[in-house]
Amino acid sequence: VQLVESGGDSVQAGGSLRLSCVVSEFPSGLYVIGWFRQTPGKEREFLCGVSWSGLNTYYANSVKGRFTISRDNAKNTVYLQMNTLKPEDTAVYYCASVKNTVIGETQLWLLEHYNMDYWGKGTLVTVSS
Repeated sequence: VQLVESGGDSVQAGGSLRLSCVVSEFPSGLYVIGWFRQTPGKEREFLCGVSWSGLNTYYANSVKGRFTISRDNAKNTVYLQMNTLKPEDTAVYYCASVKNTVIGETQLWLLEHYNMDYWGKGTLVTVSS
């Protein structure tokens, strides 16, 4: 499985961005997808996850209410809509996958500490004040 992120950019605080994660293996709906981010010198941080059906989502408290994850299995793509961006959101953003047979529809909270199976190479988001 290959995951490719895109959409990273430089924006001012208060702005918005939408990141995309294209999953190469079909059908992508068999995979739970999570978004993570990392800044130099810090551990990778879980942000949110979406179930294989797209009906269930889970967010870390740090982004709840500002970020929205969604997926379009017809396009093999998962999105991360980021609103009201802050300078502390500056990071490399990654998407990652795990099979839905491992983490079910109502178990997305496990993504916070799960060792995901496949990772993209990341896309850089820079938020200036």
